[in-house]
Formats: sequence, C-alpha cells, structure tokens
Amino acid sequence: MASSSEVKKIDISMVIPVKDEEDNILSLAREVGSVMEREFAEWECIWVDDGSSDGTLELLQKLARENPRHRYISFEQNGGQSAALWAGFSEASAPIIATIDGDGQNDPADIPALFRTVASGEADMANGYRAHRQDDLKRKISSLLGNGFRTWLTGKTVRDAGCSTRVFRRECIESAPRFTGMHRFLPTLAAMQGFRLTETPVNHRPRVKGSSKYSISNRLWVSLLDIFGLFWLKKRALRYTIRMRSD
Repeated sequence: MASSSEVKKIDISMVIPVKDEEDNILSLAREVGSVMEREFAEWECIWVDDGSSDGTLELLQKLARENPRHRYISFEQNGGQSAALWAGFSEASAPIIATIDGDGQNDPADIPALFRTVASGEADMANGYRAHRQDDLKRKISSLLGNGFRTWLTGKTVRDAGCSTRVFRRECIESAPRFTGMHRFLPTLAAMQGFRLTETPVNHRPRVKGSSKYSISNRLWVSLLDIFGLFWLKKRALRYTIRMRSD
C-alpha cells in the first residue's frame, strides 16, 4: 500500500488558458470535473490566467481552494496564448497533456476518447477538428485562410490546426521551439519531430457568455506571417538517420 506521503501519479494534465473569462470559468470547471472524475483515477487541471483585468484570478483562487485538483498560474500582464500554454505545459505533472480553450466552446467530454488514442500508442498527438463550427462568418473565413495557407507552405498535418481540443504525450512539445504563435502550429511542430498524429471530429459549441479576444486583425495576419517562419524552420530542419552505433 502506498504511504500517505507518496506522490500520486497523475494520469492526465488539462491545461486551460484564460483571458477575461470570469463568466465561463466556474461552469467550465464543473464540466471538466464531471468528466475527469468519471474517466480518470488521478488528474489535474492547470488554469493559466493570461493577465486578465476582470474577476478571473479571484475565481481561479476560489476554485483552487475548494478543489486542489485545480491549480492556477497568473501572469502579471498579458503574454499571449502561446506563453500561457507553455507555462501550463511546464507546470503539468502527467505524461499526457490535454488542452481546451477557456471560453466554453470546446467540450471537455471529447478529451477521454482522444486520451485513449494516445495512451494506447495509436498516436502521439490526437487532434480534434471542428466538423460543425459554431463561429461567425469572419472567424470561419479567418480559420479557412489560415489553415489553407499553412498547408500550402508547410505540408498537410491536420485539417483544423486552430482547434484547441487536443491530447498529446509531453515529449511532443518538450523540444519544440518556443515562440509567440506556436500554439497555432503544435501539430506541425510535432510532425516535424517525427511524432505520429491523428485527428477526429469533436464538438464545438457557440460562445454563451463573454466575447472573443481574437479578431481578423490580431489573428489572421499575424498567423500568416508566422507560417513563413515555420516554412523556413521546416526547410532548415536537421535530418539524419543513424546507421549504427557502438554498444
């Protein structure tokens, strides 16, 4: 029998970046808790407050006090979604990490199936794609252009790189380059390192409360510029195969 002082092995770490999402945190936390308690023996949820100016931090503090499975990091100022995710990855204890957005549009109920795909060894990274997107026309167009341009320049990996519903082995991101915007290219970065990808349709829900922090001006054009950088990185990546090594 394990001693009470022995550290419990965490099966899965959920990472959720949030920015001014005080209206969505508690309802999303209830959903996460319901799914995780049903599906996993040991789990944790790491919330990353990306410099919110509303009551987000206070709610995260309350959540962590009431349930230690929920932990949080709070940035002094806005660092961006990539920084928030990376900070969460760095805090994660489990060998398998899951991500969803903090706006309630991603469904936590999709995570267990993606987890089983990774845990079984079928893939190193299981990506969701939004078969029936519940976004306005401008966001759909932005995503369509971004995904199409990324595929054209860097090659096909997944059909919906903008979907945050994702589960992967932590090795997939440990050696990945860290840069602002990296969250848009996690599947491509994993594929460049030789990790196996898979994808499956996931539920996508309309935003019920709050408003999006992203728009055509601060998302699409920056994403297109980042793709050129990723194209250069892929072209200049080291490629070699070891023929043999000494014992």
